[in-house]
Amino acid sequence: MSMKKILMTMVAVLGLAISANAQVYVGGGFAVQGHDNGGNTYTTYKFLPEVGYNLNENWAVGTVFGWTGATKNGKKSFDINPYARFTPVHTKYINVFVDGGFGYEHRYGTSNPSANTWSAGLRPGVAVNLNERLSFVSHVGFLGWSQSKVSGSNVKNSQYGLNLDGNDISFSLYYNF
Repeated sequence: MSMKKILMTMVAVLGLAISANAQVYVGGGFAVQGHDNGGNTYTTYKFLPEVGYNLNENWAVGTVFGWTGATKNGKKSFDINPYARFTPVHTKYINVFVDGGFGYEHRYGTSNPSANTWSAGLRPGVAVNLNERLSFVSHVGFLGWSQSKVSGSNVKNSQYGLNLDGNDISFSLYYNF
């Protein structure tokens, strides 16, 4: 199935979900970063849309899907990360949650061999409810497992454990329907 068909299917499902019920949220994040390593300048970008559905006050399901690229070296990636979200703490302005899920990333490009990464684990987070419809969301850390394998190689690189450092933090903005 082509990337265009996958994207159109996701848009159609999102449209149906929004029209069927007001329990849907959409959002995501993006990044643009300039690099200069000794005269070799290039820009990387990342686009991470997210869509989810609130099953009830404490549980939601959703997915993040994204694209990453660079203006030089042809490095690109596509990833998808479905999750189930449990929110045990609710206040008027703050919700504390944990996402449990798995992920898949496919990296490809012209200068490097392609690689596939699988992961499974938990990501804690906090949502700051700016108003009834808009939330600022942050995830910090990861507890779980990931494994990468370069295409054409039998070598697998596995990692597991708890990572709560400042290098594994993300910010998103959600619109709640």
